[in-house]
Amino acid sequence: MVKITFPDGTVREYEQGVTGYQIAESISPALARDVVSCGINGETVELNRPINEDATIALYKFEDEEGKHTFWHTSAHLLAEALQELYPGIQFGFGPAIENGFFYDVMPKEGDVISESDFPKIEAKMKELAKQDEAVVRKDISKADALKEFKADGQEYKCEHIDLDLKDGTISTYTQGKFTDLCRGPHLMSTGAIKAIKITSVAGAFWRGDAKREQMTRIYGITFPKKKMLDEYLAMIEEAKKRDHRKIGKEMELFMFSERVGKGLPIWLPKGTELRLRLQDMLRKIQKRFGYQEVITPHIGSKNLYVTSGHYAHYGKDSFQPIHTPEEDEEYMLKPMNCPHHCEVFAWKPRSYKDLPLRIAEFGTVYRYEKSGELHGLTRVRSFTQDDAHIFCRPDQVKSEFLRVMDIIQTVFKIFNFDNFEAQISLRDPNDHEKYIGSTKVWEESENAIKEACEEKGLNAKIEYGEAAFYGPKLDFMVKDAIGRRWQLGTIQVDYNLPERFKLEYTDDDNTKKTPVMIHRAPFGSLERFSAVLIEHTAGHFPLWLTPDQVAILPISEKYNDYAKKVAKYLDGQGVRATIDDRNEKIGRKIRDNELKRVPYMVIVGEQEAAEGLVSMRKQGGGEQATMTMEAFADRINAEVAEMLKATEIHPQD
Repeated sequence: MVKITFPDGTVREYEQGVTGYQIAESISPALARDVVSCGINGETVELNRPINEDATIALYKFEDEEGKHTFWHTSAHLLAEALQELYPGIQFGFGPAIENGFFYDVMPKEGDVISESDFPKIEAKMKELAKQDEAVVRKDISKADALKEFKADGQEYKCEHIDLDLKDGTISTYTQGKFTDLCRGPHLMSTGAIKAIKITSVAGAFWRGDAKREQMTRIYGITFPKKKMLDEYLAMIEEAKKRDHRKIGKEMELFMFSERVGKGLPIWLPKGTELRLRLQDMLRKIQKRFGYQEVITPHIGSKNLYVTSGHYAHYGKDSFQPIHTPEEDEEYMLKPMNCPHHCEVFAWKPRSYKDLPLRIAEFGTVYRYEKSGELHGLTRVRSFTQDDAHIFCRPDQVKSEFLRVMDIIQTVFKIFNFDNFEAQISLRDPNDHEKYIGSTKVWEESENAIKEACEEKGLNAKIEYGEAAFYGPKLDFMVKDAIGRRWQLGTIQVDYNLPERFKLEYTDDDNTKKTPVMIHRAPFGSLERFSAVLIEHTAGHFPLWLTPDQVAILPISEKYNDYAKKVAKYLDGQGVRATIDDRNEKIGRKIRDNELKRVPYMVIVGEQEAAEGLVSMRKQGGGEQATMTMEAFADRINAEVAEMLKATEIHPQD
């Protein structure tokens, strides 16, 4: 018999060799129908994998992240099986599951081209194969046999992968029907669970991501266990296209890119700059109440700075290359991280335990080289500004500082109506402490501090073992936007690495020298990415306090332009941001154009308004309409803004 421990702590006994599927069946037939894979001692495996010793188990449905990964991993193999039948002689590269679906990199034989027009026949073949409910069979195989098998099939890319990347004794294959692939798994037990299939796009991709190698064809797809799920997903994709921050950013004149300036280097236009500065001002006010001191550091640094921090070893090869000065052997780098600079701020004078915690903040612009094909609007850029801060503290202060940072992050979410979010605590691998730096005692203190902080805040955080950085545990926040997409916003990381590398120290109350613990935090992450997420979450309908133009003043004809200017001047004096649309266009056209620009309020001025000192208010989207005095309208706007900003009045609870 083996003892199986469930996530809630209950323990059941089963015969040795029991499978995850049999365990699910023992609980309920309905559960057995829904599960797609299981976690055994933290490792996701197939449902038919035998369990021969005591273990912990988690049963994953499609709705679970692990379940989706299993489902889409098998779907990638199903795609490859279909392509093998449709395009004889095709060669296969890699085919992983990704966040939303899967892809497979393939090289069709000379003369064959796969394009969007081929999607229907590929989908039809995948559905045909899925209906056959083919068993997915795992086999452990030696390196020699793997090379022999894939060489016989003419799979040159697979042979290269085996030769360069795989060690004997670690290789497995999965077979379904007539298709066999190299794979670690996990997979579905059979293809029959795949009911709804959509090939979404095709693109080029270099083999092994190397621009010097041949370009393959990358085919993307997504699958679901029910057609209704696919229909909902496709509807979400259509809505996402309407909310695309690149499209809305252009319509609202927020940002631009220039090939002459360079790929992935965003330029903030006046309206976007206003929005960005207001984001900074909001967070700056909150940080000031929480005891942060703001600094400004250079956009470049000596190469030696990043050698000391370890960033050169980590980023150097794939980053912007060092800048050589006229002075011999002098090299600088574009700043990839703010933290090394902040370590130098800590080190510039002696520190005492009484100085801690020391909280250093900066809206610091950093530069990281992203491949051209991976750039995407504001979400993947080569230049971005982090709302960065680093807290230097004693080990016993980690928990209280975590609580403070969590207050700030949750306040930011509240201000922007990110009500649906999850948190993940990333801890050490309990079975391998060798790959982490820092003493076991300090790690345990920090990990417990994070868990206790989450418990105190009532935050049901998911714990992932083995996901901590080598320098410390962390807490990440994943937000779901208005149409259900997940974004990582907000992170808190504990770091023992940089304080040691920079030999940071403080004098403790016993007069001994101690190394501080360093906490990294960024509620926005970066202003670029946060702005992109916010644009898509709100579809460009920003909160009134944030939006670049709060009011558009629309004179009915040129005769009332002077009165429109008078209204604008008054509103400006009351702190209300207004713009005048004095084009020689009909009022209906002006309303439509300003609706497209997503201006929250429009005021129409004509003969009556000019004569009586009034404005005719119209709310965005054709909602509420009313006529009132300029004074009453300005009071209304300011009261609405004040109510929205109440959430920013948070103060630390000491």
